[in-house]
Parts: sequence; structure tokens; C-alpha cells
Amino acid sequence: MTTSVDGTFSFEAAGGTRLLVTAPGFADAEGHWSAAATEPLTVVLRPSRQEEVTVTASRIATRLGDTAERVVVLGRADVAASAALTLDDTLRQVPGFTLFRRSGSRVANPTSQGASLRGVGPSGASRTLVLLDGVPLNDAFGGWVYWSRVARAAIERVEVLEGGASDLYGSAAIGGVVQALRRTDEAALALDASLGNGGTAIGSAFAAGRRGPWGARATGEAFTTAGYVQVTEDERGPVDVAAGAAHLSGSLEVSRRLSPSATAFVQASLLGESRENGTPLQTNDTDFQQASGGADWSGTAGALSLRAWYGTQSYHQSFSALSDDRTGETLTRRQRVPSKAGGLTVQWSRAAGARHVLVAGAEGRFVRGRSDESVFVAGTATALVSAGGRQRTWALFAADRVCLGRRARLTLGARVDRWWEEDGSESTTPFATSVTSTTRYPDRAETAVSPRLSALVFATRSLSLTAAGYGAFRAPTLNELYRGFRLGSTLTLANPELVEERLWGGEAGASWHTRGDSLRLRAVAFLGRISDPVANVTRLTTPQLITRQRQNLGRILARGVELEAEGRHGARLVGSIGYAFVDSVVESFAASPSLEGNAVPQVARHQATLQVRYSHPRFVDLALQGRAASRQFEDDLNRLVLPGYFTLDAQVSRRLGTAATVFVALENLTRARYAVGLTPVRTLGPPFLARAGIRMDWSR
Repeated sequence: MTTSVDGTFSFEAAGGTRLLVTAPGFADAEGHWSAAATEPLTVVLRPSRQEEVTVTASRIATRLGDTAERVVVLGRADVAASAALTLDDTLRQVPGFTLFRRSGSRVANPTSQGASLRGVGPSGASRTLVLLDGVPLNDAFGGWVYWSRVARAAIERVEVLEGGASDLYGSAAIGGVVQALRRTDEAALALDASLGNGGTAIGSAFAAGRRGPWGARATGEAFTTAGYVQVTEDERGPVDVAAGAAHLSGSLEVSRRLSPSATAFVQASLLGESRENGTPLQTNDTDFQQASGGADWSGTAGALSLRAWYGTQSYHQSFSALSDDRTGETLTRRQRVPSKAGGLTVQWSRAAGARHVLVAGAEGRFVRGRSDESVFVAGTATALVSAGGRQRTWALFAADRVCLGRRARLTLGARVDRWWEEDGSESTTPFATSVTSTTRYPDRAETAVSPRLSALVFATRSLSLTAAGYGAFRAPTLNELYRGFRLGSTLTLANPELVEERLWGGEAGASWHTRGDSLRLRAVAFLGRISDPVANVTRLTTPQLITRQRQNLGRILARGVELEAEGRHGARLVGSIGYAFVDSVVESFAASPSLEGNAVPQVARHQATLQVRYSHPRFVDLALQGRAASRQFEDDLNRLVLPGYFTLDAQVSRRLGTAATVFVALENLTRARYAVGLTPVRTLGPPFLARAGIRMDWSR
């Protein structure tokens, strides 16, 4: 039978029966009817996963089922169900997603917040481009990510594009792209607040409204935690204190509908952050401000989009040396890193007949920054060291998504980037003489071409096959070129002679699902060769100090497989498991052949994830997330081993009416005390955290 226009239906039958409801674009749904029932039967259809839309894979809205690229979409419900406090920890449920040193952004130094996908050499400089509504979140000077700029209450969904994506996004997308997209409600107010142990408190808010052609969106978030002592109990001393953190972020956007087919907006955002890094003298803070704007227009000639942004930042950090027994601490350096950066993107897209969708655009970016360091000896400032420079990038990109009948899709694309490193210099001024010595580095320019060819074949209604080949790159950041740092007893030196990393890779996969979408299986095999990856190479080891320098590490081979299964039982129970095998090794390094065959630091060979969510509208919702990783190495020599670990998070929530939900979130239920760093002192990941809170959401 077919329902009426409003979705209602009726029939005559005796006894009871099972109903199967189908509709194009929706997963099949079942209902059980009985003649003895006194209430009408309601069957709710859920959109098929194939009908979900991604904008990250092609820079325009595309059905997930028509995308050859591997894209993971975490919706608003997925983010809300996660017990993780921060967005980066929420993303750990994506197989293959890792952070440098295993440490999340809750208390870790922001310079360690580099994201990586598929074992593409994680470090403080992210190998994954992270975007917020199309604007980069990666720090322009250092490449790390300020996850605290994303207010949790404002998230509509997060899209994770795995594999090299420089053909559309340029540098930093050598491993993939993560994009957080904020809510676009016409009118809404959402609040998310909680309190937890360890002096932890967070409040996040989103508001939106429209009056006539004018619209506005505002976000805000405040967070504080007393943190925890990161050094293991058997190694810590009186100098070790809790690593606390606090941040305050916000944004305000005003938009205007210029015509039925055109809109424009301006936005201002800010972030203030401060962290205590585990000893009294080691601290850092960040002040960030950004203005952005854009316009969108569509017509018979296609769709045109414009985005521009400009931001300034001041980053401060202090470093110290500790006594062997960790009873004393001496200030060694105090850094101030001012920087400014901006960018412009123009993009055009158009459907050309029934078979082609064209995308083309141009992009430009710049960043200027310096690291000004006061050097201390025995607690007294002795010299000022200043190093920095400027980078500029211009790029053109184009792609054609071709529909080859009903069963195949083909994507051809390429991007050309031209960038310049200019005004590089390093100067030293001893305070005793006030005579400055300066070393100037020659300007240089490089060009990178990043192509892509990918294919999607619908072998059957339930089985699809994908394949892709691509090139990608990442230019070294100003931080890697000019700024050194010290962490514990490990000193890492900058290197102004670094060159860009280049990746050539490919992947092949298959996806299968049942007719009702109650079970979905996916497998992807990938391989990538990265030439000249930037890594921290050990130069000297003494009992008091490990000295490393950033160097181009010859060539890395990263290969592996990703497996995932997702199942649903009715509308209440959903679960998924994921596994990633990543074999990332140093394939060649002429400068130090002894490193050949070694595992790439900070890459676990085996990673597994687990999610289970049960929803009952009259009682409670329960969500579990588990993560496991095998051992990995802290250093390039593969001598410092970080053992494997498993953690389990849980969240229990109860709806109160239509707008409110109370919840209890529990992180690290297993109370695992796993190592996240060896410097060479062992530092630990976050302990058990329990939070209780409330979410309020009024939207239209």
C-alpha cells in the first residue's frame, strides 16, 4: 500500500502482523501492528546514511553515497552522546585519527596539538587541515590546532576526510581534512554546562536569530580545570604540580540576505587561553583575535563563494631546567611569539548538464611571525634571541565530478600552489654588550602540483567499490623553521633549511550494507610515500639532556587498512566497531641509515574503537565509547616505548521535556594510567573524570 500525502495509512486485518515501510532516500523501517492495540501505530523513517550530505569531500554539498573519498560524518547527536569533554577527544572515535603524544587539548600544551590521519607522521605541526566553516583552525605560525575555538554547543556536525586532500585544500591537508560546521538555525538558543572533579567546569552556548533580511549567530565557551600531576608517582618530585588550564572563546556573526540568491556576512572571534604546564615556572598563554567575512551567490552561471579572514595572535611560553631529583627548577627561556595571518578564497561551482559538476577557485594566504626569546642563565636574563620570517601562498584549483551513468562516478582534480619564504633571519643580542649579530636566510620559492583521480562504482544496490590516487604536500611552518623549544629534559632545535613534505598515495575500498541499512561494513586499504617528512631527529643524548633537531627524514612508507562495522537494531540501539592497522616506517634516510626500518614516532601500529548507544525516550539514553592502541615509540631511535592502552568512556542522559537533558559523563572508566610522553620522564594521560550537567536547546 501507499500512504497518503501526510504520511497516514489504514488497512483492515485480523490478529497482528509485521509492517515493512520503505521510501526513497530513507532506510527501511519495521513496525508491529496488533488488532488489540488502542493507540495508532507510528513508524519513524530515518534518512539513509547514503543520503547524508558532505561539503568537505568536494567543497560543495554532495551526497555521501556519491562520494568516492572516505568521509566520516559525526552529527550533532553523535557529538552530544560522547562523554569526551573536547572536540579532539571526540574525534578519537574515528579509526586512524591520532593526536601528537596521545595527549588531548584538555591540559596539554597547545604546541603538541597536531592532528594526523593514517600514520602520516604526527607531530606538533598538524598533518591534517582543520577547518571551522571553511576557515582554518590550524595555527598559521606553528600548524597546531586550537580546538578550544570550537564551542561545543554550536556544532551541527563534524566531517573527517581521510587521505591526501591537497588537490582542493593545499598545504596541511597532506593527511586529510577535519571540518566542524556550526548550526544554521533561523532561531535557536542552546546551552551546555557541566561540573566535574578536578576543579573542572565548562559552559558552552549558541544563539541565532533572524529579523527580515538580517540574521545573527553568536557562540561562547568558558572552561577551567585544576588539571592533574602528569609525572608518574615514582618519578615526580616537589617541583611537579598539577597541569591546569582555562580558556574563554566567543564569536559573533551578522549576515544579510541581499537577494533570494545572495547573502553576505561578517564575523569576529576571539580566544584567550592560559595553561600551567606541570611545574611552577612552565606556563603558556595565548591571545587570539580574528575577523572574517564572505558572500555567497547562485544563479544560472553557477554558484560563487567568497571567504576572507585576518587574525593576530600573541603566544607566550616559559621553559625551565629541573634538577635530577626534581626538587629544584631554574628558568631557561621565556618566549614571546607574535604573529599575524590572513587568507582569501574565491570558489565557483556549476552543474554542467546531467553528467558534470565543475568546481574551480583561487586561494591566497600569508603569515608573518617571530619568536622572541629571553635566554636565562642561573635565573638571570643574558641575551635576546629573535628569529622569524614571512610566508606567502597563491593557488589555483579545479575539479570535475563526472557521472558515468547510474553505476559509476569519477573525479578528476588538481591544484597548483606557489609559495614564498621571505625575510627569514635570526639575531642574538647579549645584554652584556648590546651588540646584535644577525644571520639572514635567503628568500626561496617553491611550487607544488597536487592531482587527484578517484572512482566510485555501484556494483550492486548494496555494494559499492572505491579507488583513488593522489598527490599532496605540506610546507614547513615558521615554527619549524625558526622556533626551538624544550620539554622536560628534551631540547628540540629549529632548522631554517627544511623543505616541503610531499606525498604520493592511493587507496581502494569497499562498502556494503543491508537493504534496511541495519548493518553496514566498510574496508579501505591505503598506501602513501612521504618524501622529506619533517621529524625530530636525535643528535645527542646525555644523562642531563636529549638534543633533537627538526630534519627532513628521507622517505616514509605509510600503509595499512581500516575496517569498520555499524549495526542498528530498531530505532533505539546502534553500535559500531573500528580497527586501523597502520604500518608507518622510515623507508630511507641517507643522513642516518641506522634509522631505516624504524617505526615512525608517535604512530601506533594497531588502533581500535567501539561505540554503543541506546536510546529510550521514556527512560534514559546510554552511550559507551572505547579506544585502544598498541605500543608506539616516543623517539626516532625507537628506544623510548609508550605501552599500549585501553580506555572506556560512558554517558547517561535523561530527557526532561522537549528542550532539556540532564547527563552524567564519565571519562576513563577503566582508570587507565597510560603513558603519553617520555622526555625521558614518563608523563601520563588524563585520569578518571566525572561530570554532571544539563543541556538546553530551543530551536525553530
